[in-house]
Amino acid sequence: MNPVLSNFKEVVADKPADLIIKQIKELLMTGQLQPGDRLPPERKLSERFGVGRTHVREAIRKLEFYGILKTRPQSGTFVASIGISALESLIADVLRIDSTSFLSLVETRVLLEVSSIQMACERHTPADLRNISKALDAYLEKTAAGLKCVEEDFLFHLAIAEAGKNQVLKSLLLIIVPDILSNYSIFKVCDTVSDKAVSEHRQMLEAIRDRDAARATVLMQEHLRGVMDFARALIQ
Repeated sequence: MNPVLSNFKEVVADKPADLIIKQIKELLMTGQLQPGDRLPPERKLSERFGVGRTHVREAIRKLEFYGILKTRPQSGTFVASIGISALESLIADVLRIDSTSFLSLVETRVLLEVSSIQMACERHTPADLRNISKALDAYLEKTAAGLKCVEEDFLFHLAIAEAGKNQVLKSLLLIIVPDILSNYSIFKVCDTVSDKAVSEHRQMLEAIRDRDAARATVLMQEHLRGVMDFARALIQ
């Protein structure tokens, strides 16, 4: 490789949610936003930022997860009542995804996904099985056509979480998994779907249908082993 070229790094565009978070950080640093202040409603923020409410909701959800924002029912969303320097440091952590942070995200995902599929085995309804099966069919359709199916894969896992009937766990997955997926290109994780992955998806549905939590646990751990090994290798 050209020695000069090797000094350049991949350019990664900021996501709308991260741009919103950066604006909130700037307002905090300049004193225009203070601990304890209430944010405007999502609709007004969406109009102001010029983005869909989904992006605003993602930014708020991330900041809530890290304790930067607090949402009170019937009252609104508020900046946490902690020092500005602590808030600034926390937001820096939200925006910085290095190799160690990536490993932490993947480790947390494994814990959540294993719990999710165990609960799904115990609590699923016939409607849940139909939803998981529908998500699997969409995933298989994409893989059969040789197309990327990152979104379909994610929706399959979310359908499992929905079947587990734990909305907090599902919400945590909604925060963590998109961050992992958005960083695949940064860390060059291969996005080619293998026959093994396809088989594991089918077997996970079967294990859930059979209420076989032990088998489902092993399948989920094996399913996520590849990205887990890759994440560990990044910090060696």
